[in-house]
Amino acid sequence: MHGFSRKMDFKDKVIVITGASSGIGRALLYEFSRLGGKVVAGARSIDKLEQIQKDLEKSGIEILPVKVDVSDELQCKNLIDSAINKHGKIDVLINNAGISMRALFKDVQLKVIKQVMDVNFWGTVYCSKYAFPYLLESKGSLVGVSSIAGYKGLPGRTAYSSSKFAIHGILEVIRTENIKTGLHVLIACPGFTSSNIRNTALAADGSQQGESPRDEKKMMSPELVAHKIARAVYLRKRRLTLTTQGKLTVIINKIFPTLIDKLIYKHFAKEPDSPLN
Repeated sequence: MHGFSRKMDFKDKVIVITGASSGIGRALLYEFSRLGGKVVAGARSIDKLEQIQKDLEKSGIEILPVKVDVSDELQCKNLIDSAINKHGKIDVLINNAGISMRALFKDVQLKVIKQVMDVNFWGTVYCSKYAFPYLLESKGSLVGVSSIAGYKGLPGRTAYSSSKFAIHGILEVIRTENIKTGLHVLIACPGFTSSNIRNTALAADGSQQGESPRDEKKMMSPELVAHKIARAVYLRKRRLTLTTQGKLTVIINKIFPTLIDKLIYKHFAKEPDSPLN
């Protein structure tokens, strides 16, 4: 794995990452910093970002932490402005910030669907829109950290799947519109990853669900996901779909959609406290 890392080089590339204080975002922050990138890290938890900043300073690595709630357009603009004021350019934008939810459509409150869309979809739109002129200038990379839920509607994940489908839609349009501009667009779908997104997932009424319903030990680590995303950015890939389960879901869904509906239903019904039961 690390043999390839030596060949990857993001020296002096400016990388903006949202949701950078935990999980995949935090791992991406460390990965791109290690590969020589100048990281601008956005998250709501500025205290966590400042702790990471201190940690990296010991290794002589400098990052710029910026407090940002991506559901707020002006805060997204401020994140991009901060990157430009500090470095004068943006080479890579990774839209990683996201929240999940777990409730059936019949039970979920509308405010929960709106909140998830505001963070996951609109957060991606706002940051991408404000970074866009700079990404065009650098012929850089626009990245959306999505999910298998963006290929296949997952039961109990009404708003989450919807937001990821919407992210796929807008990024595919942007990619097609920019065939001749040199802009690179990557849709990265990690599959189930050991991160705290499920612990902070919203229940039907918008409260946090608390304990993750899945066995975190059986999942891909955020560090491995971050490494693979960095490699996909470096190779300017269109898509990155991780885990065998994730790849199979996408393939079977194309060929046997009714079968995959039943398999997914069974899979999600087995979760502890599944809303399907």
